[in-house]
Amino acid sequence: MYGDNETVRRILTESGDTWAIVGLSNNRSRAAYGVAQVLQRFGKRIVPVHPKAETVHGEQGYPSLADIPFPVDVVDVFVNSDLAGAVADQAAGVGAKAVWFQLGVVDEAAYDRALTAGLDMVMDRCPAIEIPRLAG
Repeated sequence: MYGDNETVRRILTESGDTWAIVGLSNNRSRAAYGVAQVLQRFGKRIVPVHPKAETVHGEQGYPSLADIPFPVDVVDVFVNSDLAGAVADQAAGVGAKAVWFQLGVVDEAAYDRALTAGLDMVMDRCPAIEIPRLAG
């Protein structure tokens, strides 16, 4: 388990409400689309990050984390494990407080680098599953 329940709680309740969602597009069949909706329902501001820079759920998209012109608190990662480590490194570079790798996204070296950089990190879990547990 990468990210204990206390880390999950801290990211969801204390790290901040601006979540950059890497891999989020208007493809309704992708998990990122539904997870972003759940996060919005629980008061999070979602920021789509995708090469297409589409507006999703009413929020302007950006092609990369570096292109977002305001601070983000959490970077939620919906890319293949072999690409996720670079995203975690970019999250540290843009000043995010936490990184969240979705279910099935695992990169142990990236996890260690994020912790060393002072970020909270959760890996192989889903915030859309975890956040209702905190509210209930």
